[in-house]
Amino acid sequence: MTHTASLQLDGIRAVLIDLDGTLVDTAGDFGVALNAMLADLGAAPVPTERLMTFVGKGTANLVRKTLAERFAAPEIDSLFDRAQDKYEAVYTSINGKHTALYPEVREGLAALRDAGLPVACITNKQHRFAVTLLEHYGLSDQFDLVYGGDSWPKRKPDPMPLVKACEAFGVSPAQAVLVGDSGNDALAARAAGCRSLTVPYGYNHGESVQTIDTDGIVASILGAARAILPKATPALAS
Repeated sequence: MTHTASLQLDGIRAVLIDLDGTLVDTAGDFGVALNAMLADLGAAPVPTERLMTFVGKGTANLVRKTLAERFAAPEIDSLFDRAQDKYEAVYTSINGKHTALYPEVREGLAALRDAGLPVACITNKQHRFAVTLLEHYGLSDQFDLVYGGDSWPKRKPDPMPLVKACEAFGVSPAQAVLVGDSGNDALAARAAGCRSLTVPYGYNHGESVQTIDTDGIVASILGAARAILPKATPALAS
C-alpha cells in the first residue's frame, strides 16, 4: 500500500518520525497502565480497541478521555491527579514490555541513516517515556534528536516541535518530511510547512487514514525511506 506516484518529495534534507502507532505498537502498554488506573479508582477496564482511539495527543488527554467514559465531568477534575499519577507509575514500570516494533522499522531507519539524512523522533509521549522506549528496542542511535510532548510549550498538531527540529537540523520546514500514523501528524506538518507521509496502521483516532490530508500513504518506514531517498538532498546538520 504505497501511493507514491505523485509524491512531491524533492529536496528533502531531514526526516521527522512519530513514535506511537508509527514506529512501535504501544497499545498493550497503554492498556495495562490505563486499566491499572481504572482498577485503582474502582472502575471497569477499557477495551484495547477503544483506548487506541484516544492515543496521539499526550498522556493527559489519554487519561482524561479514559476517565470520561467512566465518570461524570465534575468527578474527572477531582480524580485526575490521582489517576494520572497511578497511570504514570504503572507505565514507567512496564514501558516497552507489552509493545511490538512494526515491520520494516529497523530497515527503514537504517536506510535513512545510511543516506546521511538527519532523523528526529517527534512524539506527544513524554520525553522520558519516549527515550526509554527507543532504548528498549535499541533504536536510540538511529535518531539525532528526540522531542516529546513536554519538550516544548506546544505539541502536535501545533507545528512548534517540527519547526524546532528543523531549526536544530539547519533546514527549512519545506526541506523536511514528517512520517506519522494520524491526522494529528499531518496537521502539524501542514502548519509547519513540512511535507508528510502516513503509514496505514497505527492509531488515527479510529478514523481511516484515507481521510488524512497527507502527501502520500506508505506501507512502512522502509516504504517511506524508499519514497524519500531518490529525491533527497542529504546534508547532516552542523
